[in-house]
Amino acid sequence: MVKEACVETLTEALRSEQRGAGRIELCACLEKDGLTPAPAVMRKVCAALRIPVMVMIRPREGNFVYSPEEIERMEQAIDEAKNAGAAGIVLGLLTPGYSIDEKNTRRLVSRAQPLSVTFHKAIDQLENPEEGVIVLKTIKGIHRILSSGGKPAASEGVETLKKMIKAAGGHPIIMVAGKVTGRNVEAIAQKTGAKEFHGRRIVGEL
Repeated sequence: MVKEACVETLTEALRSEQRGAGRIELCACLEKDGLTPAPAVMRKVCAALRIPVMVMIRPREGNFVYSPEEIERMEQAIDEAKNAGAAGIVLGLLTPGYSIDEKNTRRLVSRAQPLSVTFHKAIDQLENPEEGVIVLKTIKGIHRILSSGGKPAASEGVETLKKMIKAAGGHPIIMVAGKVTGRNVEAIAQKTGAKEFHGRRIVGEL
């Protein structure tokens, strides 16, 4: 089981590593569901940790439909994450019709190479997240998809998560999120069959 801890600061990142997190997702403004962290924070965290650091690439709060100018800002943020020594990036782009924005996702995934890429919970806004998996499976360079199965909590999205895992066929990895904590992760693992999990409290309160 891999536990990815969602953090904002170097202190939280170090504490997560000490408590057994296998990977970090580094964000700013978690009260806004996570935005791109400052380059200085990226550098400090990447330099200090032994475990992989995934950097959130999200230029603003709100929806996941981005303008050409915002796409350019995301490209710059990807370059900053690379220069900081990140192991990968986390992003999610949708069309106004709530489908995967394939064109711009491919563009940003290409920009991120050779870093690992996670497509985040934007997929949970699709009417059928399972179909989103099938689309993302065709985009080379996406290694993980973060999802709660289209529900507020992973424990409520178990059936959809199982379908998503089956559709992925092992690649990309479906990483389960959505109110996953150190207390309920084992139970969710048993119900879904997933191997990777993500959460703010995945290794306890930070």
